[in-house]
Amino acid sequence: MEFRQLEYFMALCKELHFTRASEQLGVTQPTLSHQIKALEIEMGMPLFDRIGKKTTLTSAGQVLFKHGTHIFQSIQSAMEEMRELQEVKSGKLSIGVLTGELTQFVSPLLLTFHKKYPNIQITVIGKDDVVDAIIDNELEIALTIVPIHDKRLTIVPLYEENLYLTVSHRHPLANKKTIDLEQVKNEPFIIFPKNYQCRQQIEAAFKFIKAPLNPMIETDAAETIMSLVQAEAGISILSKTLLHMWGNDQIRMIEIMNPPIRRQIGLVYHKEKFIGYAAQQFIYLLQQSIAKHGLSSTNSPGY
Repeated sequence: MEFRQLEYFMALCKELHFTRASEQLGVTQPTLSHQIKALEIEMGMPLFDRIGKKTTLTSAGQVLFKHGTHIFQSIQSAMEEMRELQEVKSGKLSIGVLTGELTQFVSPLLLTFHKKYPNIQITVIGKDDVVDAIIDNELEIALTIVPIHDKRLTIVPLYEENLYLTVSHRHPLANKKTIDLEQVKNEPFIIFPKNYQCRQQIEAAFKFIKAPLNPMIETDAAETIMSLVQAEAGISILSKTLLHMWGNDQIRMIEIMNPPIRRQIGLVYHKEKFIGYAAQQFIYLLQQSIAKHGLSSTNSPGY
C-alpha cells in the first residue's frame, strides 16, 4: 500500500463522493477511481459499496478507515512536534470548553495568556460535547466534566467542586449554611438548559429525592441567572467556580447536603495527539488559576 493511496482513501471516506473527493485532492476523478480500485485489489476485498450514486464504506473499509485515522494523527503529531523545535513560542492552540460555567472560568485567562505569549494564536470554542471534537482532531485540549470512559483519550483530573443552592441575600433561606434538596424542591428555579451537563447533574439529584424539576426560567447566560437570583425572581443551583468568579455580595451560597451535588473537572486530549508548548503553558496557567480560586481536589462522591 502506498501512502498516496491511503491519502486518497481517507479523503473519499470523509466525502463519500468521488467528484468532491477528487476536487479536494486536486486530481481527476478517473485517477482517484483507479487508485481506490488498485487499493481494493491489494486488500483483496472491496472497501466501498457503490450503489447507484451512493457510496458507502464496507466493513473492510471501516477497519482501514479506523487505522488510517490513527496513522494520519500520528503523522500530524510528529510534524507539530518537529515544527515546535523551530518555533518554540509561536503556533496555534484550540481549546474546547463545556458551555456554561467553564466558559466563564476560562475566558479571563485568555488576556493573561495573550500578554505572555503574543505570537500564539488561541481559539476557545464552547461546545456541549467536546469529546467528539477531540476525537476528530478539531480541538487540541478540552476542559469538561469527567470521568469520560473512552480509551482513545487521556484524562487529567483538575479539581472537584460542589454545586450550591444560590439565593438572594434577602431570601428567607439566605442565612442558612446547609440545606436538604427536599426543602427547596418546590421553589422557583432559574437554571441552565437541559443540554448543559451541570443541569443533568441537578436533574439526577432531583431524581434521587423522587421529585420533579420544573424550572421557572431556563437560560444559557450565567449573568442572567445571577441577576434574576439577585432580584429575587427565583433561586438557582450553581457551581463554586461560577459563584467565586462573580463574587457578588448580594448572593448567598448554601451547601446542599442531601444529596450533595458534586462534579469533577478535568482536561481531555487525544492519546495520540502531541501536546505542544502552547497547550502546556495554557494548562500551567489554568492550574495556577485553580489554585488561586482555592478549588478542591478531593475525591468525595456526589451526584
